[in-house]
Amino acid sequence: MRVPFIKMHGLGNDFVVLDARVEAVPPITSALASALADRHTGIGCDQLILLEPADAADFRMRIFNADGSEVEACGNATRAVGLLHGRPARIETLGGIVSALPADAGIAVEMGKPRFEWNDIPLAYAMDTHAMPVAWETLESPIAVNVGNPHVIFFVPDCDGVELDRLGPEIEHDPLFPERINVNVATIVARDAIRLRVWERVAGLTRACGTGACATAIGAMRRGLVNRTVKVTLPGGPLAIEWREDGEIVMTGPATESFRGSFDPADYGISA
Repeated sequence: MRVPFIKMHGLGNDFVVLDARVEAVPPITSALASALADRHTGIGCDQLILLEPADAADFRMRIFNADGSEVEACGNATRAVGLLHGRPARIETLGGIVSALPADAGIAVEMGKPRFEWNDIPLAYAMDTHAMPVAWETLESPIAVNVGNPHVIFFVPDCDGVELDRLGPEIEHDPLFPERINVNVATIVARDAIRLRVWERVAGLTRACGTGACATAIGAMRRGLVNRTVKVTLPGGPLAIEWREDGEIVMTGPATESFRGSFDPADYGISA
């Protein structure tokens, strides 16, 4: 038995999508997810995406990092599966229900409402998440936001000058963050523009992170640094983020299907 897959990406953040709504898919174990994600011996991706039927939404999306761990949300993957679905959809994730619909600039995703309480991030103990009284070398006083998964954001004069490959893992694994954390360093360019780099928990430095763009934009808006609609430019390209008056975050940007193929689960020690 061969299992079909679809390779997709959003601004270079790439995915292997398995659609269990229409084809039988073997159980997704940590070992299988990491094997498929391996860029030398597998298909290669940042995340493995599994689509399943759902009762409370059009379908369910499960997201597995390259190490096999399952995470709550991924904005770029949501745009990718929105493109694949081809019409407006409500999508169930571990982080809650999100909506995706075609837009002039690609796919618009309603990401839900941000959460700011310390135990929603979560942090190990109570503190003000608007300006956290903590620092790692020159990175200090971050803001923390949960947009389906947890982010901490540092606003700095030059995000490209931060040694994020060194400081990112230190912050990610700090005991302050019991479920680990995504680390964002951002530079305000104008009232409607932000430059951003992201250290994604487990995945490391990434070309694009949709939830990171959302969290960073919301953090900047809360501090009064930018307008309610802003362009966030990551190494892979720009995303448009809007924080609507009803509290919903809307992220709009491109998604691309790269190619399709199939694999034999037996090649990875899995009996289909």
